[in-house]
Amino acid sequence: MAGHGHGHDHGPVENPIFGMVAEFDSPDDLLAAVKRATAAGYSKTDAYAPFPIHGLAEALPNGTDDRLPWLAFFGGLTGCMLGFGLQYFINVIDYPMNVGGKPLNTWPQFLPVTFECTVLCTGLTTFISQWALNGLPRYHHPIFNAPNFDRATQDRFFLCIETKDPKYEPNETAAFLNGLGALNVAEVARQ
Repeated sequence: MAGHGHGHDHGPVENPIFGMVAEFDSPDDLLAAVKRATAAGYSKTDAYAPFPIHGLAEALPNGTDDRLPWLAFFGGLTGCMLGFGLQYFINVIDYPMNVGGKPLNTWPQFLPVTFECTVLCTGLTTFISQWALNGLPRYHHPIFNAPNFDRATQDRFFLCIETKDPKYEPNETAAFLNGLGALNVAEVARQ
């Protein structure tokens, strides 16, 4: 049984470099850089700017995420079914009570609670899903290690290509980003 249980397999080693970041001084330069990076085949990119830039989300290869509306819809549908189902079970099956000779399963009386359960579940699903889809809570993101990144909230614009991008190769990616007219290109450490 030699060799069993003696090794320490900790799984795949995480790359100590998060990605390569390029700094730009105008929103137009950033938008053009994002479009060129997407056209060049980079798929794991993200852009950072001090204000919203029209067309930037659409230009990013992973820019539009349509999962949240669907999650909210199914959360609301679940709330609707739970609200109606609970009332139906209580009033028709578990504890039927004939009030005024009306049928036990009169659906109009179930509408207010059904509506409220729909709204509650839609809101809760949206809130929880938004946190989960954004990877929250996260107290530190590797992009904060980028040089000059504190200016992303003031007057600088950044494009980051992550190391998990299949096309990422340090020298080629740095040359590509420099070719976009970046003010500064640097590797971003994960820690």
